[in-house]
Amino acid sequence: MALELRQQLKLTQKLVMTPQLRQAIRLLQLNRLELSNALQAELEENPALEEDLPVSESILEHPQMLSSTVENLEAGREQDYTERISISDNISEINWEDYANNFDSNFSFAHETPAADAPSQFDFISEKPGLSAYLNWQLVHEELDAKEWEIALFVVGNLNRYGFLEIGIEEIMTETGCTHDDAEYILEVIQELDPPGIAARNVTESLLLQLERLGLANSLSAEIIREHLPLLETRNYKALMKATGRKKSEIIKAIDCITSELTPYPGLPFSQEATNYIVPDVYVIKVDDEYIIRLNDDDLPRLKLSSHYQELLKEGKSLQKESRQYINDKLKNAEWFIKSIHQRQRTIYKVMESLLKFQHEFFEHGPGHLKPLILRNVAEDIEMHESTISRVTSNKYVHTPQGIYELKFFFSTAIPRDGCEDLASESIRNTILKMIHEEDKSKPLSDNTISEMLAAQNIQIARRTVAKYREQLKILPVKHRRHNR
Repeated sequence: MALELRQQLKLTQKLVMTPQLRQAIRLLQLNRLELSNALQAELEENPALEEDLPVSESILEHPQMLSSTVENLEAGREQDYTERISISDNISEINWEDYANNFDSNFSFAHETPAADAPSQFDFISEKPGLSAYLNWQLVHEELDAKEWEIALFVVGNLNRYGFLEIGIEEIMTETGCTHDDAEYILEVIQELDPPGIAARNVTESLLLQLERLGLANSLSAEIIREHLPLLETRNYKALMKATGRKKSEIIKAIDCITSELTPYPGLPFSQEATNYIVPDVYVIKVDDEYIIRLNDDDLPRLKLSSHYQELLKEGKSLQKESRQYINDKLKNAEWFIKSIHQRQRTIYKVMESLLKFQHEFFEHGPGHLKPLILRNVAEDIEMHESTISRVTSNKYVHTPQGIYELKFFFSTAIPRDGCEDLASESIRNTILKMIHEEDKSKPLSDNTISEMLAAQNIQIARRTVAKYREQLKILPVKHRRHNR
């Protein structure tokens, strides 16, 4: 059979990722704070989109009407495009799993192509240098052999966020196989690095190391820190004068040196911990015996189409073709943006309704009554795709009578029980947490003991599973929880 080129017509259905669909995906993933920034950015970028300042009383009476996006039409006022966007409008359900979850920093219709100087996505995933990186950079300039480098890296790796060494010389010797002199030498090398006071075992040692760096190792300040630190904490000048035999002016001068020149936690300025502010996206409020769902639209701008641009479009005969096309595009973009906000709010409301139905016992009695739940259950309940539910529940929080929780919290795998209803893994973690809080601190519970106690409650999980749940709860092993009386 001979090979040949031939042209033919073929009719196929293909899902195209339009800018409007990309916009809808991005808005769906935003949490409350990000949504506020997105609305402000779109108001700045699209002149056909305006903020409607008056508040409609009818919308306030019906929170499910999504007050942040519904147009307030007054009597006698010219009707604009927003009226056509009703609660029944719906963006067709699409399987977003076929597309990469890219999220660039510029999500406005006005500029789909990022600027040349726009930050790359790698700028947001790179790790900022912290205390360990800063100390390792300084150690490069020290003349250390391979074994000394191993000891130094082990010591640096065991510094906490305050810059204190959490292990002793004996543990350094055991873990690295070095001699006592080598461990002491490497510790002295690290303590001579910047910042002063680093790798100390406690606050007293850290302050003394800093005074030594200032040439004040034998000063009155050092004496107060070494022998009278409790009196310094309470600023008991009279007791300090009696204990040191110094005048009050000398005591005040020494304390001023300590408070102004020294820092009790030298590693804290290098801490990479960031404060994450949580603003609930949804409120679940109990009124009498009924739970009410209210979307958090506080301080969000209420959007509308620009009446000025609509009037210009009606007078299109007097406009140039390019100007008419520009106004028409901006109005369409603004209308779609408002519609996307509607869809986002409706979807969140539906998901929260479904979670309230499945996890009603949690809202009544707390985390111990959380039931097993997967994305598919909610997706089938509200007739949406699992990927949509995943995006809606990511990085969004709900304020409940039991506290503030991420929406992902309500999804948990099932742990089977003989002859009883399955338990959620989160419920078991809560049970383990309660057991450890109530344990005897002089004889803490081991993972194997906790596994046996759970088995007595018809919860069959292995010791390694208990250890995994304990680590997820950030609870130390039994040997680190023991406190001698």
